[in-house]
Amino acid sequence: MHSVKYTVFAEQPTKVDIYYRDLDPPTWADYSHNPYVYSPKVEVHVGPDEQWNLDVWLKNPDEWAMVTATSGPGQATPNIHCVLAVDGVVVKTHQGPKGALCSIRHW
Repeated sequence: MHSVKYTVFAEQPTKVDIYYRDLDPPTWADYSHNPYVYSPKVEVHVGPDEQWNLDVWLKNPDEWAMVTATSGPGQATPNIHCVLAVDGVVVKTHQGPKGALCSIRHW
């Protein structure tokens, strides 16, 4: 098992919807049949001094580690950031004006 840490924050305070992977699906077919079973969603408030962090354990993070955050509709651009670390090493970062996706696998 590998330690996976997800972090999400924004440069401006905002509410975000975050989807993440906290367990390995048994097979790709199981995942593709119903991806939301394996991708829980939380709604949280983040900002420059307010991060969302989650530690999970995955057998195969190269295939399944993923976190995505979006601020949703509206004109605000809070500049959302995500960070994905595996076994204590940052392996992916991303930022965007309204959302960010961190995944090792190319979805």
